[in-house]
Amino acid sequence: MPELAELEAIVMNQVWNLGRATVRDVLEALNETEPRARAYTTIMTIMRRLHAKAMLKRERHDRTDVYTPVLTREGYAHRRARRQVEILVDEYGDAALAAFASRIEHLDPDRLAALRQLAEQAEASTGGAAP
Repeated sequence: MPELAELEAIVMNQVWNLGRATVRDVLEALNETEPRARAYTTIMTIMRRLHAKAMLKRERHDRTDVYTPVLTREGYAHRRARRQVEILVDEYGDAALAAFASRIEHLDPDRLAALRQLAEQAEASTGGAAP
């Protein structure tokens, strides 16, 4: 799962909120909520990049492209978190694992149980395989 640049993340959040969206849909939603108006071509370029990164599916309806997210917001967050942990462990090895273990030891039992359940759900949703 790719890390998203700032504008890519903003656009993805709009597509997640809308479920299905055209470039115009995203542009209008952004221009209603963002302090800075965006250009149609900017949003079109970002959505095409997100499609190339396999973050968005694109279907052609007449002469309009309609985009849908490949993953849910939560699914993306789980995969990005897993990837970031892999990067940390690759770079820092046992020091990274020790830091995680230390943090886990200090969690209250309710939060620890909730995290275990979240980890099980994440494993099930990815089939136990790395992204």
